[in-house]
Amino acid sequence: MTKEYDVPAIRRTHDILRVLASRRTPVKAAELAQSCQLAKSTLYLLLDCLEHRRWIERKDGGYIIGIELMSLGFAYLRHDGLQAAFHEAASAFVSRCNEVVQLAALDGFDVVYIAREDARRPVRLVSELGMRLPAHACALGKALLASLEPDALAACVPDTLPRVTERTLATRQALYEELDRVRQTGLGQDQEEVATGLVCYAAYVGVTPLGKRVAVSTSIPTDRLDDAHRRDVMEGIRQVARHVALRVLPPV
Repeated sequence: MTKEYDVPAIRRTHDILRVLASRRTPVKAAELAQSCQLAKSTLYLLLDCLEHRRWIERKDGGYIIGIELMSLGFAYLRHDGLQAAFHEAASAFVSRCNEVVQLAALDGFDVVYIAREDARRPVRLVSELGMRLPAHACALGKALLASLEPDALAACVPDTLPRVTERTLATRQALYEELDRVRQTGLGQDQEEVATGLVCYAAYVGVTPLGKRVAVSTSIPTDRLDDAHRRDVMEGIRQVARHVALRVLPPV
């Protein structure tokens, strides 16, 4: 087992950035000091260093995430061609189905949204870029969990599964039964398990050369999902997954 080392400056910087990333408005230094449990003298040294490198910016008496940090984060998509491959496939899907397409990666038991191609009509989404959702609750998570080997899956799934809506799967047994269906159909489904009035379909892409386990999905309001449109989007999202896989996965 790899030994975990603690570098206080890095840990504190990470804590500061996580607080800023979780807020929609600037965060004042006093609130950061309290949230991160830092002495103000230590906090101001770190803030000055981060601001100098444009990882954070001052705004309205507080601090926000800076543009340099955003630039660094986008390298996560660029380095193995995910960004270009996803955009190409997702654009074709939007042109055909006029529904949103999302790309996400598995991180522990969380699904992290890393890219999105919007439709030409409005849809109420919960998938802001960088947002995390518990994997058992969403179609993307089910598609990703179904790809894991049994030992990895058992180690990943917690004993208690939190409900996001009243339809969210709440037991390990229910989740495992659902994952069996995903393996049989090649498609993860979320029937209003993350947001009432919204259904999602997801297809597994694979593990990129840099180790990202990714899947793609589409989210559709129930009031515009008839049988014909359902068939179109289900096949369409499978096509998106196949296209991205052909572009970024190493040949078998």
